[in-house]
Amino acid sequence: MRRFVSNFIRFIFALVFLATFEGKGLQASTLIQDIQIQGNQRIEKETILAQIDLLPGKAYTQEEIDQALKNLFASGLFADARLELKGSILLIHIKENPIVNQVVIEGNDKLSDEILKGELQLRPRQVYTLTRLRNDTQRIQDLYRLKGHFAAVVTPHIIKREQNRVDIVFDVKEGHATVVRKIFFIGNKKFSESKLESTIQTKETRWYRFFTSDDIFDSDRLSYDKELLRKFYLEHGYADFQIKSAVAELTPDREEFFITFTLEEGERYHVGDVKITSDFKDIDIKTLEKKISFSTGDWYSNKDVENTINLLVDELGNLGYAFVDVQPQVQKDTEQHLVNITFLIQEGPKVYINNIHIIGNDRTDDEVIRRELELHEGDAFNSNKLKHSEKRVKDLGFFKKVALTKQPSDTPDKADIKIEIEEDRTGELSFGGGFSTADGPLADIRFAEHNFRGKGQDLRAGITYAKHRQEYSFGLTEPYFLNRELMAGFDIYRVTRTRYLDASYDQQIHGLSLLTGYMLSENLSQLWTYTIQSDNVTNLKQSASRFLRAQPRNSVMSGIGHTLTYDRRDSKIDPTSGYSISLNNEITGLGGSIKYFKNQLSGAHFYTFYDDWILETSARYGVMVGLGKKTRIADRYILGGDTLRGFSPGGVSPRDKTTKDALGGHKFYSGTIELTFPIGLPNEFGVKGAAFSDVGSTWQSKEKGPEVFDNRKMRAAVGFGLRWKSPMGPLRIDVAKTVAKNKLDETQMVLFGFTSRW
Repeated sequence: MRRFVSNFIRFIFALVFLATFEGKGLQASTLIQDIQIQGNQRIEKETILAQIDLLPGKAYTQEEIDQALKNLFASGLFADARLELKGSILLIHIKENPIVNQVVIEGNDKLSDEILKGELQLRPRQVYTLTRLRNDTQRIQDLYRLKGHFAAVVTPHIIKREQNRVDIVFDVKEGHATVVRKIFFIGNKKFSESKLESTIQTKETRWYRFFTSDDIFDSDRLSYDKELLRKFYLEHGYADFQIKSAVAELTPDREEFFITFTLEEGERYHVGDVKITSDFKDIDIKTLEKKISFSTGDWYSNKDVENTINLLVDELGNLGYAFVDVQPQVQKDTEQHLVNITFLIQEGPKVYINNIHIIGNDRTDDEVIRRELELHEGDAFNSNKLKHSEKRVKDLGFFKKVALTKQPSDTPDKADIKIEIEEDRTGELSFGGGFSTADGPLADIRFAEHNFRGKGQDLRAGITYAKHRQEYSFGLTEPYFLNRELMAGFDIYRVTRTRYLDASYDQQIHGLSLLTGYMLSENLSQLWTYTIQSDNVTNLKQSASRFLRAQPRNSVMSGIGHTLTYDRRDSKIDPTSGYSISLNNEITGLGGSIKYFKNQLSGAHFYTFYDDWILETSARYGVMVGLGKKTRIADRYILGGDTLRGFSPGGVSPRDKTTKDALGGHKFYSGTIELTFPIGLPNEFGVKGAAFSDVGSTWQSKEKGPEVFDNRKMRAAVGFGLRWKSPMGPLRIDVAKTVAKNKLDETQMVLFGFTSRW
């Protein structure tokens, strides 16, 4: 009986439930005879029916009808939707989302409309939704944060238009860039905060950092700074170094960041055992060991390890091993604080070059870059040649940045080479001059374009104008004549100058010079020149030296020049290490009235011994011999100006004691030692100091008489200067004081040079 009552109650509840369900007009399985749509203005009925996937004349479950409603909302076309069943007719009530008429961004200065609108979902003729509006607002906010504007506020405004359209206006208040107020280092005992701050790229804000954005917070740069710190400590032997945390705290006004690096330096390690092992039986290990740049007992440096790997790869490449892999196996002895290093040389994967991609050369032809490469499509990949290729492209002097990297290709045995460059200004406007104690200010100006037409041609066309010198010249050099590694060019020039500093006459020179050059090997080059010029002396003063008055007034010179250069500098543009040696010969008399033979040997050496402290030493020595006749005074050696700072151009020479006219020498020497160094200003300023000493002399004029002063006494000067890599071009200023001179020498205290690029 009790079971009967229970089942009866359940039956009653089921009937009530079905009655309630039916009262709402929707049944578990409902036959729909017709579908009617209300509220649509722009969207066609067929489009709506395609969304709900329901057809008249069929029966549908409650679940299928609910899914139809979900589909309407999921389409993003409708702000609201509702389904109603009247009998067998399904009514669909909808409210359409507006269509975007236009998108306007106001108040943006740091980021252009093109950049901002390119990141937005809402665009003209697209459906507007609140979700898309919120997402786009956040996108603009994120873009400004990437730009360093964390205080930027973006406010969206919706303006309703007729025909259910809307205008969207994003009101941007950019605010100031969020700068880094202070950088803290916790746990540093071995290095000062100033030293560590100079290591990372992020800088504390200062008034003078208007040339850079390094003082604006950048989360990506912060990650890079962590890597720079790690690299710095490893280079100094702290093999256990760790960065515990790097926290950036934003001030409540969202205008400044405080950054804190928490460090664990650990102990400094020495180098323990060092050895080389190889899978190649025919490799001479003893020869390779000479390439290791450190030894047992030295402080460990990850930089030395990487340098040794490069040296080993280079040497193996020179020996013909194209596919090698040098892996350092490092074992730390934490008790003795030693690092044992084994360089394992094994056969690397055989990889060939598939494609070479050049990016960033808007003006320079691809061919100008490709012809400097030592690797081409189809060649076996060689890291040594890749490095040399990068150096050759940099040495063109056309680019601010050059990066050659190996990239994976479509198959494991192939690789692509990616060349990323940033073009630099190659046009030059050069100013030079100084201040002479005898003659006051001096000035000089020159013009050049080093990448003419983007083809790497060197065009020289311009005017040099100074108080006592005017020069008109035009020249062109093609570095790859006839599509071969053969340089060819010419110069046409006319020079008028008053030899007021070293002589008592005016001089007019008209000439043509032809040149050609080529590489004999990777570091050895040869240059040939042919020059023909007329030289006329005018306005010879009656008070001039009798030796000058005895010189021929008009002459023609025809001669061949030869230069052999061996260059092992790390850069031809801005060397910091390495050396170069050059031998120059010039012989005249192939026609014309001037006959002599000149020989000059010169060399320079660069050495970086502490960070950016660079020591340069250079020397020159020259000998001139007359061929069958007496040489002209104008063709002999004189020193001063750029060739011997502290002395005026032509200020050092054998002289006529009476007239002070320079007589020139048949021999000369000069030498320079110069140290460039940071002066405490931020690196972004590009300003360095210089301390230098110049020495030199010229002698053996071969003029005879009691009025002739001629000896090889050494002249010397010391001084200091500034080197500034300004945004407009390099600027150089030198102030020199003579410490050894002859009373007849002409001195010059200030020498400057400025090159502006466009």
